[in-house]
Amino acid sequence: MPMQTFLFWVTLPILLGVVLYQNGLETFLPASIHEYAGFKIFRSLFEETHCYASVKTLSTSSPEAECFSVSNGRFSRVFKDDLIKQDLSFDAVKEARVGYVYPGLWDGHGHLVQYGELLNSVDLFGSKSMAEVQGRLVQYKVAHPEEGTSQHWIRGVGWDQAYFGGAWPIASDLEIGEAFKDQYVMLDRVDVHCIWVSDKVLELLPLPLPELPAGGEIVANGVFCDNAMEMVLEHYPKPGKERKSKFLKDAMVELNKLGIVGMHDAGVIPGDLKLYEELSNDADWTVRVNAMIECDTRNTFCPSDVKKISTADGKFHVRSVKLFGDGALGSWGSAMLDPYSDKETSTGSLLVNATVLSSLTQNWAAEGYQVNIHAIGDLANRLAIDAFEITLKLQCPDITNLKQCQQEKFRFRIEHAQIIHPDDQRRMFELGIIPSIQPTHATSDMGYAESRLGKQRTADEAYRMRSILPLCPILGSDFPVEPASVFEGIYAATTRRSPRTGLDPRGGKTGWYPEESLTFEDALKGFTVNPAFGAFLDGRAGVIQEGAWADWVVLDQPLEGLDLEDFRHVTVRETWLSGKLVYQRPGH
Repeated sequence: MPMQTFLFWVTLPILLGVVLYQNGLETFLPASIHEYAGFKIFRSLFEETHCYASVKTLSTSSPEAECFSVSNGRFSRVFKDDLIKQDLSFDAVKEARVGYVYPGLWDGHGHLVQYGELLNSVDLFGSKSMAEVQGRLVQYKVAHPEEGTSQHWIRGVGWDQAYFGGAWPIASDLEIGEAFKDQYVMLDRVDVHCIWVSDKVLELLPLPLPELPAGGEIVANGVFCDNAMEMVLEHYPKPGKERKSKFLKDAMVELNKLGIVGMHDAGVIPGDLKLYEELSNDADWTVRVNAMIECDTRNTFCPSDVKKISTADGKFHVRSVKLFGDGALGSWGSAMLDPYSDKETSTGSLLVNATVLSSLTQNWAAEGYQVNIHAIGDLANRLAIDAFEITLKLQCPDITNLKQCQQEKFRFRIEHAQIIHPDDQRRMFELGIIPSIQPTHATSDMGYAESRLGKQRTADEAYRMRSILPLCPILGSDFPVEPASVFEGIYAATTRRSPRTGLDPRGGKTGWYPEESLTFEDALKGFTVNPAFGAFLDGRAGVIQEGAWADWVVLDQPLEGLDLEDFRHVTVRETWLSGKLVYQRPGH
């Protein structure tokens, strides 16, 4: 064989590999080339290999591994120790390995800007009295004397009237002595479905007040709920680009500390989507964001103001929209089929009527968007399922199996899906509607849910998890409404007890309706594989496998077999995004 021919055939695999590696297409190389010794040497120049005590991949092709290689921000190889001796690209010593690896964690429902804003405002979560709320406000003002003006209101979130003797707060409660007088203050209730404002804010509103919008209520002087909040928000001096950028970056730093590499941002207005797209190119954009569109006017159709986005590096995606069916259970705002057990004059509030909800769902779906509907009460859930079913029939007239159309094309979701009539649970299974639920909502609400709903309705309809497991529920936290810790979410899902106290409502360890608890494995999928599917990112996120984005979290011990109580205190050793270290616990 002529020397030129020999050299050609020797170097061809390497040349081919260069082209494919530089373009992130190395997984298309045939196995024979991967095993070629010359190619292995070449490959080591283009990839980094990491080995750990164990790697939980959540991939069906190779569930367990010990090592993986990364190139161009993706996993290029995933393998066990028995391949090490054959591989010339690195020298690994198994005994020296530390750390237990899992796919990077995802939160299926959160609010990124609001979380960052919470980190830069008054944290009222856990306040047990009006005096404690007032004390935190005064303390915050001392540290932030520049806030409280007409251009920079004091913001906070986390109050709950249940700790004020059951009475709603009023504006004058925020006139806290001379040190805190005449301040512009706006505080979100724990579920962010009501705001409590000071007298100075009320002075901005016209008198007499305009007619209340449908789906809105002023429950006390200074407390506006659901659609009524817009009456105040139109006067709120919204944070500018610089402050919002800080909110986003601060939030991502905190999420990375918790092992979170991705989240579904449940309601982002068009202006913020533009900011996200701009910032997603920065090196300190360290969380993958799947954003749901929320029009500037809630529950409207604004396709000309937005566009579908999917960045090449996978850090920012837009292909879904968020609609709002009702309010929250804690403020009697969730829309119910029958009256509340502890407020028999009320069935809650619909934020949009059935006809408009169905029309919006159809219009957005026709534009190619996934539709995600906030629904808490059983009436709101029924209307959401109605809207989805009508839309599927219109969008898939030639497909007899609507569930197939739903899973392959639309993947419609119900955000929260907290209280669902048994008839409508069956319809969800028939259509394959995806529930996006927050396990810590169940454990936060369990103290009053039965009083709102009664025992029978709670047992039949509320806070389902195990009974809807075949629908592959997406799990999240709804941060900042709840702590963003995935491990607390796993604890709540597996024990049905409060991550804060470790107890159920009766002060015991049985758990609240424990028959609805999940296994650890199913809960973990809810924070990894299932959110990926719910964002059309299956195979690219939530798993460690060839071709997926190289995102992983390193822990000090394996989660399998960990005592459930210990999940309340799990900390992250390292978080990696696209093969880059974005968080390392101090001292490691």
